[in-house]
Amino acid sequence: MTEKSDAARLAAYDDFATDVRDELAATVARMDGLAAEGKAKTATYRQLFAARVTLKEIDARLRAHGL
Repeated sequence: MTEKSDAARLAAYDDFATDVRDELAATVARMDGLAAEGKAKTATYRQLFAARVTLKEIDARLRAHGL
């Protein structure tokens, strides 16, 4: 098994950061849609809320490391 080069590893981290931010944006958009429908107390909304918290924390850590 060969190890990835530093450039390949950085590209993988950049891809991961992009995926996290895309998922965060989609989660927020879905939450906004549910809230607009008056469904902010549903189980789905609460699950999305938990996912948003997690994604925001991951994003904050990525930003703290310059990614």
